[in-house]
Amino acid sequence: MADVKALVAAHRDELVEKLSALVRINSVEGTPEEDAPFGQGPKTALLAALQMLDKDGFRTANLDNYAGYGEMGEGSQLIGIIGHLDIVPADQADGWDHDPFDPYVDEKGIIHGRGVADDKGAVVASMIAMKVIREMGIQPKKRIRLIMGTNEETGSKCLAHYVEKEGHVDLGFTPDGEFPGVHGEKGMISAVYRSKKTGIRMIRGGTARNVVCPKCTVRIDKCSYSTKTLTDYFHNSSVDFEITDGPDYDEITVVGKAAHASTPELGVNAISTLLVGLHQAGFQDPFVSFYVSHFGMNTDGTGMGCDAADEYGALTLNNGVIGMKDGVIEGTIDIRFPVTLTVKKVTKMMEGHLEDENGQVEIKGGVEPLFFAQDSELVQSLLKAYRDVTGDTETEPMTIGGGTYAKGIHNTIAFGCAFPGTDYRIHNTNEWCPVDELLLQAEIYVQAVLNLLEV
Repeated sequence: MADVKALVAAHRDELVEKLSALVRINSVEGTPEEDAPFGQGPKTALLAALQMLDKDGFRTANLDNYAGYGEMGEGSQLIGIIGHLDIVPADQADGWDHDPFDPYVDEKGIIHGRGVADDKGAVVASMIAMKVIREMGIQPKKRIRLIMGTNEETGSKCLAHYVEKEGHVDLGFTPDGEFPGVHGEKGMISAVYRSKKTGIRMIRGGTARNVVCPKCTVRIDKCSYSTKTLTDYFHNSSVDFEITDGPDYDEITVVGKAAHASTPELGVNAISTLLVGLHQAGFQDPFVSFYVSHFGMNTDGTGMGCDAADEYGALTLNNGVIGMKDGVIEGTIDIRFPVTLTVKKVTKMMEGHLEDENGQVEIKGGVEPLFFAQDSELVQSLLKAYRDVTGDTETEPMTIGGGTYAKGIHNTIAFGCAFPGTDYRIHNTNEWCPVDELLLQAEIYVQAVLNLLEV
């Protein structure tokens, strides 16, 4: 048997070079153009990745700059590796120690830059895995296709376009989750809440629907609350805050802690902290009463009547963005619900909690959960690859609150690229990934594809 580890290790410099080239491309979604559905950045990254695969001798195709792929092997059945080349925004002014689009490897062998962990690093590791399979002299009886999308972070329309053009895969994984595999992804419901009446003059906060609100600012009338009670509440909540005098109003800002909407308990929601604090401080306002009764500081949906759990996890609810226009306050709700429930069941649970005299909630849409039994052939084939390469027989496949490409294409689960217990600061400043881990990813993906060839 070929020494896969040695074959992968021989591509170390190539891996760093290719990943660095992709990270230098700012592939945040931009303004759509006729030949660039998600802007020039994602298109440029896709063309660069396809050129790498073409140069390495793989069959390539570009699907209208939505997505593209590199392919090897023959046969009617298709194994898909589905990664993405788009990224979330990054600005050095937000606290990066280094230019996020000027990647570098430090003295510890860690590569830094936006996308090294999510998901350009995994795409390049998959490129190396395909090269190693070819170097091993294997003649695959199934086609092996590395599919690369350009809109995963902002809607996955790229994958929908791919499926419309090319269809689904017979077996696949997306290296955009966690090892040793994600056999279930919670369902999602998006909603908005609106005030019916309020004395608040201005409120704004949040960066995205799927992020715990890290900062919120409100303007309210002077002498409408107890300053001492409010400041005591903020101190007890361990948040930073500022109260500024205006001409006839006070402006209050709370700084909480961001976290992904799938794990809101790991953050501190600035909207909730501010509004609950005002309520505690005697601020009498219809909208604040609505917010506190429907959401408050809870992240489990209790106030909306939808708190629920199964053996795989509990429902979470996040308030992400809030704003005010023409006297009406509007905010976003992001619900992730257990894999054994449905959109219809969770919506039914909320029926009696959607409206009162002070505010209302409007359900905007939902996505059903994804679930594969842990003993399914797909899950077990990938789990065996992880265990054989790493020796980790303790960590079990999981279900998550986040959503991946697996929800948009059949017979696919998330597999890697994050190793257990590691925070790569994805969607955060100073994203990083050890080069040795990228090589280990590639080794696992070689074994994963070999296992899937036997299914």
